[in-house]
Amino acid sequence: MSDAIGQDLERRICSSPRAPVLNLPLRYIHRFYHGIASRLRNLFYRGLGVNIKGYVWMRAIEIPFNWPDITLEASVALDRGVTLLCGGPVTGNKLVIRTGTYVNRYTIFDAHQRLEVGRDCMIGAHCYITDANHGQVPGLSVKSQTMQKAPVTIEDEVWIGSNVVVLPGVHIGRGAVIGAGSVVTGDIPGNAVAVGVPARVLRFRE
Repeated sequence: MSDAIGQDLERRICSSPRAPVLNLPLRYIHRFYHGIASRLRNLFYRGLGVNIKGYVWMRAIEIPFNWPDITLEASVALDRGVTLLCGGPVTGNKLVIRTGTYVNRYTIFDAHQRLEVGRDCMIGAHCYITDANHGQVPGLSVKSQTMQKAPVTIEDEVWIGSNVVVLPGVHIGRGAVIGAGSVVTGDIPGNAVAVGVPARVLRFRE
């Protein structure tokens, strides 16, 4: 009964002539809140040692450790749930995301050697991008083996769809498009449109 009453009240408020008047200040409050929260996260992570070059738009992201290994340039946008991981001893600039790049929700970057994302890229939700993998020598548990590292480079203006996995040693050329759900195991040339498991070039952008 209470749910029905609540839904009826919501319907009455939204259909009221005063609804636009009520919504306008709430929108400003919502925008102001998220703006202040983002700026506080900038200050917090900069204080921990993340190299933030200018203002970065941050929702509720996670950077659990090795903060000095991460560089974020101005106008990068990191949506809710994005995770920036750097493993091994701190060496600096293991993970670099350049200006104007947007990363959608719950994408994970896992850097151990060098993982660089260029300018003005778009990276979809729930992606996993890493420059390292576990060793697979027989006779030893995978867990006990050292990480096998190879740098990953994503050049400027690349668009990566949702649920894409990018594996160690990959180079994605400028302006390439990677279709949703793909697993990128090898290099993708610039302006290519690639999809599949493993990702294969279908065509080139005209």
